[in-house]
Amino acid sequence: MTYRRWFVLGTIFALVGGLIAAFAILYGNFSPRGYVEDRYRRTAQYDISGNAVAYTSAKRPSQVAQEVTNAWQPADQYVDGSGVYLRYDDDSVVILPLAAGSLILLEKVSTAYPRYHSTVGNGWGWGRGNTVRGGGPGSGK
Repeated sequence: MTYRRWFVLGTIFALVGGLIAAFAILYGNFSPRGYVEDRYRRTAQYDISGNAVAYTSAKRPSQVAQEVTNAWQPADQYVDGSGVYLRYDDDSVVILPLAAGSLILLEKVSTAYPRYHSTVGNGWGWGRGNTVRGGGPGSGK
């Protein structure tokens, strides 16, 4: 009887795991980058220096930003008349207005920070970790 119970439990766990794996494969957006890649039109003509990969949408920047932030909460964001600037752990999503919608630029934080620093300023947080020294023993204080 106990072997049968373990067999049933094992089968249930295997089925649940299979369903989770299938869902992840079909609907897997495991990053803001994946979310943008899956939902917006790739437009290589707007790429910047091989660092920023461009996508477009017919929606306004505020609408695109709302969609992205609803799916993936940014670590920091900045909004002004020039666009919406979203910072994530490794990536940035910059949403700029186009005549007929939005230009969405995906870029690593390491290259986006110098590009947009004059817009978002120091307070936005890009690169904070690179300049802060640790406080542990032997940290060279």
